[in-house]
Amino acid sequence: MKQLDAIVIGAGFGGLRALLELRGLGLETKVLEAGGGVGGTWYWNRYPGARSDSEAWSYCYSFSRELWNEWDWPDRLPGQSDVLAYLDHVADRMDLRKDIVLETRVTRAEYRERQADWQVETDLGDRYRCRYLVSAGGILSVPIQPAFDGLDTFEGDWYMTSRWPAGGVDVAGRRVAIVGSGATAVQVLPIVAKTAGHVTLLQRTPNYVIPARNRPLEDGEREALKAGFEEVWREVRNQVFALPIPPANRVADGLPPGEIERILERGWERGGFQFIFETFDDLLVNERSNALAAEFIRKKIRTIVVDPAVAEALCPRYPLMAKRPPLGTEYYESFNRDNVSLVDVSGSPIGGITPTGIRVADRTVDCDVIVFALGFDAGTGALSALEVTGPGGVTIRDKWREGPRTHLGIMVDGFPNLFMISGPQSPFANIPPVVENSVDWIGKAILAIREKRAVSMEPKEESVAGWAALLKQYVDATVIRHGSDVRSWFVGANVEGKPTSAQFHFGGAATYFAQLEQSMESGFDEFRFRYR
Repeated sequence: MKQLDAIVIGAGFGGLRALLELRGLGLETKVLEAGGGVGGTWYWNRYPGARSDSEAWSYCYSFSRELWNEWDWPDRLPGQSDVLAYLDHVADRMDLRKDIVLETRVTRAEYRERQADWQVETDLGDRYRCRYLVSAGGILSVPIQPAFDGLDTFEGDWYMTSRWPAGGVDVAGRRVAIVGSGATAVQVLPIVAKTAGHVTLLQRTPNYVIPARNRPLEDGEREALKAGFEEVWREVRNQVFALPIPPANRVADGLPPGEIERILERGWERGGFQFIFETFDDLLVNERSNALAAEFIRKKIRTIVVDPAVAEALCPRYPLMAKRPPLGTEYYESFNRDNVSLVDVSGSPIGGITPTGIRVADRTVDCDVIVFALGFDAGTGALSALEVTGPGGVTIRDKWREGPRTHLGIMVDGFPNLFMISGPQSPFANIPPVVENSVDWIGKAILAIREKRAVSMEPKEESVAGWAALLKQYVDATVIRHGSDVRSWFVGANVEGKPTSAQFHFGGAATYFAQLEQSMESGFDEFRFRYR
C-alpha cells in the first residue's frame, strides 16, 4: 500500500495542470494514466484528420508566459500530433514525468470515513491511499462501444476512432464503411476518401458542418501573438466559450435580408467558430436568428453537393447548436467524389454486421474495413466507468442514476475530497482555460481544508440542488433544450438508457469563472467541512 497526499487520474490537460498545482502546495502527488504517454484524449484519438476546433493560441496553458513564448504552433487549428507534442513538452519542461505512472488504469476508489482518506486500486493490482483524489479523465474519454449483432463474424478489419492504432491503418484500395456522422467522422471521411477504393458513410443524424479554414501560421503572426499574451487571454476569459473571438456586438433582428446574408457569408469564409460568434450574438438564444443561420448552411450544402438527394439528406432540420457543430475541411465536397456514398440510417437503423459488411434494412453495405465513430459517454462517463464508492457504500454511478449531481462541476455531495476537472456540469467551452480556473479553485479549496484544520470538504445538498436548477435554466434559455430530440451528448441523449439532463454549464465561461471566484471569496460557504 502506497501512501500519498493526492492522486490524480489522467495525464491530459487537466491532469498535468493539477499535478503542477498540487506540487506547489507541497503535496506528494502521483498521476495515474492508463495510456502509454501523456496527452489524454490526444494520446488515444490518433485517427486520420484529428484536429482541435480551437485556435492554437488558446488551446494551451496560460499559467506561464515563458512557456507561451517558447512554443511555436504550426497551424491555426492544431492537429493531434501538434497537441500531443505540446503536452509532451510541458511534461518535460515542468519536470512532471517523475510523478506520472503510465499504463496504469484506475479501476476503483473507496472513501474510508474513519481514516478520512481514499483507497485507490489499479488494473495492475497496485493500491494507494491518499487524502485528496482528483479525477481528470476529461469530458470525452469513455468511448461508446460498438454493440451490433454479428460484429464477431465480420471477416474484415474494424476500428474505433477513439482507439486508433498508433501505426495507422492502410485503407488504400479497400472498401471502407464509416459508422457515425459527428465531429470525428467529419474529420475522418475526407482523409480516408483520398486513398480508399470506396467509402460509405452511414449517417443517423446530419450535422451543421462549418468550414474549418485551417491554415499554417506565419512567423509574423506567431510573434504578434506572443507579444499579445495579456490581450489574448483577456479576450479568452471574457468570451462565452473561452475562445479568442471578439463579440459581434449585433443581432439579426431589424437588419435587412441582404445585410444578414452578407454577414453570414463573411463568417462562412472566415471559417471556424467565427461563423457563430462573429456574425450575430444571439444565435444560441434567439430561434429567429438561429433559423436564418441554419438555412444559410443548408443553402451552402445544396450548393456544394452535386446530387440533390444526397444534399437534402445532409441537411439538418433542427436548430444550429442543438448538437455540437463540427468544423470540417472538404467534408461536403467529399460527397461529390465517385468513391464516396451516403447511407441514411435514420429511418432504417443498422440491423447488424454480417461477415461481408453492414446490414441496413433489406440491403448489405459491403466493406473490407469498418470505422466506428460512435462518440463518447460525455460528462459522467469518466467516473461512472470506475467503481467509485463514498461513505455508506453509495457509488458515483448510483448517485448519478437520474443524471449528474455536482456543485460547480467540481465536487459531489457524499464524496468528500473528490475533485473533478472537466467533470459533468462544468462548462462546455475551450478546455484549457476551464481547466486552469478549475485547478486554481481546487488548490484554494485544499488550502482552506488545511487552514481550517479540517480533514475533508464536500458540497452541501442545497448547493448541489441549486447548481442543477441553475444549469437547467441555462439549457432552457438556449436552443440546446432541443438536444434530446436529436440525441445530443450535450444532454446525455446519445447514450442508450442515460437520463437526459444538463450535462454541462451553458451559462458562459466568464460567468462560470465569476462563480468560482465568488465561491472562493465566500470562504467556500456552500461546502461542509468535517473535523476529527
